[in-house]
Amino acid sequence: MWRGGSTAASAARALRSRLLLDPIHHPATSLAPIASARTSSSSTPSTAAANTIVEEAAAAVSVSQHTGSISDSLRHYGKCYWELSKARLSALVVATSGAGYVLGSGNIVDIAGLCCTCAGTMMVTASANTLNQVFEIKNDAKMKRTMRRPLPSGRISPAHAAMWATSVGVAGTALLAWKANGLAAGLAASNLVLYAFVYTPLKQIHPVNTWVGAVVGAIPPLLGWAAASTELSLNAMILPAALYFWQIPHFMALAYLCRNDYLAGGYRMFSFADPTGRRTAWVSLRNCLYMLPLGLFAYNWGLTSEWFSFEASLLTLGLTIGALSFVLEPSPKTARRMFYGSLLYLPAFMSGLLLHRLPSEQKAHNLAENNELDGVLYGADLQDEERARQKRQDTKPSRVQSLPPVSYASVAPFPFLPVPIYES
Repeated sequence: MWRGGSTAASAARALRSRLLLDPIHHPATSLAPIASARTSSSSTPSTAAANTIVEEAAAAVSVSQHTGSISDSLRHYGKCYWELSKARLSALVVATSGAGYVLGSGNIVDIAGLCCTCAGTMMVTASANTLNQVFEIKNDAKMKRTMRRPLPSGRISPAHAAMWATSVGVAGTALLAWKANGLAAGLAASNLVLYAFVYTPLKQIHPVNTWVGAVVGAIPPLLGWAAASTELSLNAMILPAALYFWQIPHFMALAYLCRNDYLAGGYRMFSFADPTGRRTAWVSLRNCLYMLPLGLFAYNWGLTSEWFSFEASLLTLGLTIGALSFVLEPSPKTARRMFYGSLLYLPAFMSGLLLHRLPSEQKAHNLAENNELDGVLYGADLQDEERARQKRQDTKPSRVQSLPPVSYASVAPFPFLPVPIYES
């Protein structure tokens, strides 16, 4: 009896030492003593307790391994979805859509509506960016800047990426149609089609793709405005116009800096036919000049206060100076300077719009004041015209008013009789 107890105790100590040796890196070694423990001392209570402990430890190791595999899979696909969606670029698009929503709102901004609009825009943008990469797997594999993306590197299959793009695209459009309105959902769907099925193949066909891409970038603020006000007006065009003209110098500088990489990828950019870079620089400068009056338009159309016109002019002037330096000296240094200037310009411009915006009620009040002033001026003009007409009539010879024959008879032959009163 004593010998069996000592044997069980020694077996338990051996099992414990082997389990504590390396239970994570050597799970097979840690589980091996189970069978030997059962055969050596199955008749004693202490051996049964040791077996129970070992089995529980084995189950815990198995569960931890299973949980680790699930967490690893979630982490892997989450990272792939993040890169496929181009999350940073999508965040910029969502910011422009949110700015459009706030600009199209009144004194009180619907926070729930704003969040739903931003979420729907994010999903649709993620879908468009994913489809863009699905269609450009071979091109991305040839470029140093994009060869480590999930699809060229083989970390995810094209079918899986297409399913992800379809799911989030449909969900985002449905969310906008449900929580916003049909106009916002239509703009989102049309922008997805324009980006994925027009702009993406056009990049390999003609340099006009840059201008088509600028149209794609100008639609999100219109989407936000439509979600907030259910309509599009002239005031809604300020931020889209700024985005459209801003994207030209921004992408021209990028295409000039990365033209060798774009050429290796098979893309046709405007800078390829411009070895000196002067035409690219002139296009950038011209579009910067187009942005100069936007601040004044925003004030004149009642969208912002007069301070924004001054601040926007200064911002655009700084970007124009960067483009002018690129024109005078086309080089990677000046192109990079203009590129970084464009990155600073857009958030500053949108911040100024939001800071100095006039809510819808204030815009209506200003419009009423303008209409009242126009009415006063119009009334004064009418009075002047009436005075001039009366003066012209006074200078003309007076006409004798035709009266009934009885009135003449009563007046002329019998001046002492009262003149009869006639009702017309």
